[in-house]
Amino acid sequence: MTKTMSTMIVIVMLTTAGWGQSLFEVQVKGKQQWPAEQANHLYLSACSAVQQEFGGVHAIHPQFTLVLGADQDEAFWDRREIRLTKWNPYLFAEGVVIFAIGDLVKREQAGIARRAVMWADSTVDIKESSK
Repeated sequence: MTKTMSTMIVIVMLTTAGWGQSLFEVQVKGKQQWPAEQANHLYLSACSAVQQEFGGVHAIHPQFTLVLGADQDEAFWDRREIRLTKWNPYLFAEGVVIFAIGDLVKREQAGIARRAVMWADSTVDIKESSK
């Protein structure tokens, strides 16, 4: 087999492996119905809106689990879960935005901390400057 053919096979295998992956995990309790295509579209739209609103060069794709059939509607940061009693596109989008903003802040916090230290070091007390 030629080197070109081997490369093509690897590319096809990697591409097909990527198709099987979803944008987020889903756990359904009971017989909940939910529109997967709408959920994926909302996920991408919410991520794009956060990126446009708060800037950033890198794409934001938060990882979390959507739990349908929960006891109440809520989002858990530490468990990375959006829990909904039933499918609700608005609450789902709000949860995605929460996780996307959190991921964006985590990514940017080192730069923010570095700027805070630089700004603190660059300020001069007015009493010291008159000496």
